[in-house]
Amino acid sequence: MQLHGNSKINQNGQLEIAGITSMDLVDQYSSPLFVYDEDLVTNQCRRFHSVLEGSGLDYHISYASKAFICKYLVGIMAEENMGLDVVSAGELYNALSAGFDPQKIHLHGNNKTDFEIEYALKEDIGCFVIDSFDEVKRLNQIAGQMSKKPRCLLRVTPGVEAHTHEYISTGSTDSKFGLNIDNGQAFKGVADILQAENLDLIGIHFHIGSQIFGTEGTRMAVDKVFGWFAKLKKDLDYTPSVLNIGGGFGIRYTDEDLSYPIETALDEIISCLKDSSKSNNLPIPQLWLEPGRSIVGEACTTLYRIGTIKEIPDVRTYVSVDGGMSDHIRTALYQAKYEVALANKMTAPIFGLYTLAGKCCESGDIIAYDVKLPMPEIGDIAAVSCTGAYHYSMASNYNQMPRPAVVFVKNGTSKLAIKRESMEDLIKNQL
Repeated sequence: MQLHGNSKINQNGQLEIAGITSMDLVDQYSSPLFVYDEDLVTNQCRRFHSVLEGSGLDYHISYASKAFICKYLVGIMAEENMGLDVVSAGELYNALSAGFDPQKIHLHGNNKTDFEIEYALKEDIGCFVIDSFDEVKRLNQIAGQMSKKPRCLLRVTPGVEAHTHEYISTGSTDSKFGLNIDNGQAFKGVADILQAENLDLIGIHFHIGSQIFGTEGTRMAVDKVFGWFAKLKKDLDYTPSVLNIGGGFGIRYTDEDLSYPIETALDEIISCLKDSSKSNNLPIPQLWLEPGRSIVGEACTTLYRIGTIKEIPDVRTYVSVDGGMSDHIRTALYQAKYEVALANKMTAPIFGLYTLAGKCCESGDIIAYDVKLPMPEIGDIAAVSCTGAYHYSMASNYNQMPRPAVVFVKNGTSKLAIKRESMEDLIKNQL
């Protein structure tokens, strides 16, 4: 298993994260347990800022909170001068509960409810990302009733395919998100918003997908969007002051994932932005980014305690842990692959191939297939790396499994950010 950030193997052959052994963390907080390396999170934020500050461009970075959100993390984002991209009233409430500046929040969503619109307007958030013709009408009407004129972006689909899993590809023509450039819907969307007396259209948004390595797709989309901007200027006398290109920067889960540094990706995108601006004789808009996975994904390790070990001769050996698809759904959902180690046996010799299985009542409840491990024993601690994005945020109470605790670690100290759910939590809303 590749180690990230402040993770290391100590002299006793144990996995240490930010100066605390995995065994001590499990002893203190039980398992399963999400462990975030706080310094790695802040370092990722600073890597984005460093490149963009040196580019000479006006920019804004919003952390995509759907990857993972809790009040403690929101506080870190505020300290690191990040905005927040939220997609629901719940994410907005979480951010505001942490005291986050509402002007640095923008609200996404392909089906915003009237309640969500009213709530966001009441809290004076910084921007709405409009996703449909219906939303133009409803947002304009509700804003008028509340005597508001919110800033808006229009989400468009540039018709560019991202080389990623179909479930997380969002920029193609057939997408539930945004209005399409090629069929004229995006142009009509801009025209409709410009005519809406209670909306202030500041720019355009697109996002072609997630877990993308390389920038070819993004650069193609930028090129295409700038050509379309020229049409907006010619036909509508409108020039966007903001271009939000979303996120989607890939991270390394296993050796199968290509290494593509954030710095390289941003440099290529910035160069394309400048070239497209020049070739279309248009000003460079303020550049907005929405990284999520690339901020928190590699920063977290999930710790499980091993239970049943079941060998099926000539087939495979299942090593079952005390969590599963209730806290780790991505393997079942996306066929995602992960690296696994035994945190208490990091220097022990590899003994064989094992399949790490969850304890939910589903044959598909697998965390990782065919991983090389030392001989596992009941009570060992299994560590699964790169679980910081779309793990806790996609967790459920399937099989009435309580959600795990979340801790942040830094310089030998740990901070409990989310308590482990109790049995009482599972039934507290039942009548």
